Amino acid sequence: MRAQLQPAYILHQRPYRDTSLLLEVFTATQGRISLVGKGVRRRARGGSVAALLQPFTPLLLSFSGRSELKNLNQVEPAGAARALRGDFLFSGMYLNELLVRLLHRNDPHPALFAAYGLALEALERREEMDGVLRRFELGLLDELGYSFSLVEDGRSGEPLDAQAWYGFESDVGLVRAAPGAAPVFHGGDLLAAAQGDFGGAAGQTAKRLMRLALAAHLGDTPLHSRELFRARRAAPVEDG
Repeated sequence: MRAQLQPAYILHQRPYRDTSLLLEVFTATQGRISLVGKGVRRRARGGSVAALLQPFTPLLLSFSGRSELKNLNQVEPAGAARALRGDFLFSGMYLNELLVRLLHRNDPHPALFAAYGLALEALERREEMDGVLRRFELGLLDELGYSFSLVEDGRSGEPLDAQAWYGFESDVGLVRAAPGAAPVFHGGDLLAAAQGDFGGAAGQTAKRLMRLALAAHLGDTPLHSRELFRARRAAPVEDG
């Protein structure tokens, strides 16, 4: 197959042999794909290309090949790189790692691709970070077919009670918690999050819930970006 100048973002890259790069890429039309950029690290011929192949930069990529690992043929910028700094940079890395870990190869998600671009723009503008991340996580779960209601009991179908407590089951969703159950989430906080309120107690509830919901699909391997974020919080540095 051959694709010409497809909108894309680099999710991850690593050196390959002496002068090449292995790339995990999120494209608008092909979903997540793996590419090899042959010779792009060679200064005389590919230095400018390698400089473009960075995360958070809107790109147009041409690629070809019949195997799972396709060849990168052409790179053009499709916009300015998103200048993420400090915690916002780690948040962008977190989004990239979620996509690498959860998206199947060659499974297009054009709506998610658009949402990812908007999330990067919001992080660049330093919008309220928790809200950006929670909205993306919810959209990601929905795109992958793992969504659940934040306003209804997943077992009974009844509206959530703002005064009650709820547990989470990955195959059902939110269910009214039995006495002594843990972890639990307050109904009022869940209803506030459903309305897009990710501040205060509602934000903390949504964060715990999303971590639990994503863990069911991420498996046991910790997220590297999350560990880096914890290390940063333990030893703060200048944002620059």
